[in-house]
This record gives sequence, structure tokens and C-alpha cells, in this order.
Amino acid sequence: MDQRIINLFDEYTHAPLTRKEFLDRLGKLTGGTALALAALSALEPGYAQAATIAPEADDLVAEEVSWIGDGSPVRGYLVHPKGRKKRGAVVVIHENRGLTPHIKDVTRRVAQAGYLALGVDALSLLGGTPTDEDKGRELIGQLDPTKNLNNYLKALEYLRARPDCNGRTGAVGFCWGGGLVNQLAVHDPKLDAGVAYYGQQPKAEDVPRIKAAMMLHYGGLDQRINAGIPAYEAALKAAGTKYELYVYEGVNHAFNNDTSPARYNAEAAKLAWERTLRLFKEKLG
Repeated sequence: MDQRIINLFDEYTHAPLTRKEFLDRLGKLTGGTALALAALSALEPGYAQAATIAPEADDLVAEEVSWIGDGSPVRGYLVHPKGRKKRGAVVVIHENRGLTPHIKDVTRRVAQAGYLALGVDALSLLGGTPTDEDKGRELIGQLDPTKNLNNYLKALEYLRARPDCNGRTGAVGFCWGGGLVNQLAVHDPKLDAGVAYYGQQPKAEDVPRIKAAMMLHYGGLDQRINAGIPAYEAALKAAGTKYELYVYEGVNHAFNNDTSPARYNAEAAKLAWERTLRLFKEKLG
């Protein structure tokens, strides 16, 4: 697909560009409405194919849970392997459209690797994640950033307090969630491991507060997010923070999302996931 189309879709999903403006510009790039709609079908997630691990997988236990966040209950999707055992715990942080079927599937992938995995629904305070992606992005923009961060910090506290947690915690997030992983690392000194996929970087002056081992995954074509890499890496080095930074050349933002065929890159996603699980094994047990 023409990279200009993918860049336009990235602008649409991360900037205040209306759907009408997006489709008008997409039509000009593709040469017509029919071709624009065909391109859009390859860009927008197809959640019918989201489940690589079935929600009813025999080796997993899944349940809806809640905890008190910043003044109100927050809901999440908790998954763990069957059998009683203390395990490391991982908060899974969604993209800027909510706890979608894809992110629930990622939560099951983390659980199947041997962890307590908690997919937090940041939009639970606003009625929960909607099926309409545009509405989900709109609701994300209505969240109070401080309260939202506190809700995730409380999620980590909830996991640590569970009798089936070994006390070690990590976080993995994508896009909007990747940026939040960086913020959790800044604000939670107990976090053991943070994995941010193409996430907004924290302020350089906040980096010395990070105690977690960090792993940072970026798509080589993601100019918007990658512009913040040099300052972040310089701050990590200056602070002596343990980190690994990977740029996957020739791939786009959201390369891990296998429900979005135009941006998904199977090779990069597989390698990044193997690295992610390796860090979790090292830090969470």
C-alpha cells in the first residue's frame, strides 16, 4: 500500500481529523471512492479475525474484575493459566480505541506465556469500550490524564495484592498504551519491567525516576513517534537506566496489530514478541 495512505491513516487515528476529511483526502490519494473504501478495509482492524487464542482456551482462566481507581471503580479482563501458582503479573494497555477484541487476545497471549495478565479498560469509567472505533478514539480524548494514570497505578497495586501474584509486575502497551507504559515506569518505582510498543516518550527530566527495565519497540517508518527517540535514549543513558531499544526497519506504526493487515508485519511482530517475553521471564519469573 502507498505509504502516503498509511501516513494519512495514522494522522486520522492520532489527530483531530474528521472521518469526512480523512475520506476526502483518501479518495484523492487513491483516485476514487471505491478504491478509498477498499484501502480503508485493509487499514481498519478486522476484529472477526482477532482471536489467535480462543477466549475459551482450555489452559486459561478468564474473568471480569474490578478495583477502585482514582475515586471510582475500574474494570478489566484478567486471564491466567489454570492451576494454583504465584506468578508474575502484567498490565496490558490498549491502543487509543479501548479494550478491543485484539487487545483481549494479546492479554490471553501474555497469560499463556505464564503470567497473570490484566487488560485494563480505560474507558470503563465512560461506559466501557464501544464497538465503534471512532467513538472509542473520541472517548479516549475525554479521559483526564492524571486520573487515568492513577487508575493504571491502582491496577498494579491490585495485581500485587492478589494472593496468586509473586509480587513482581510488568506492563506492556501499544501506541497510546505504549506511552502509558513509559508513564507508569516514571511514576511507579516498584514496576519491574516495561515494554512500550511505538509509544510516546516521557519528558527527559522524568527519565531518572524510572527503576524498571525498559524495552522499547519502534517501527522504522513511524516518523511521528520516532522523532522522540534520540532525546529519550540520551536521557536513559545519562540516568543509567537498563533499557533495550529496537527499531524495526521498513515497518509502520502498529506493526504488532495483526487485525490491521496494511500495517501488520508478521516478522517484526514475532521478533518483538519473543524479545518481550524474554524480558518478562528475566524480570517477572
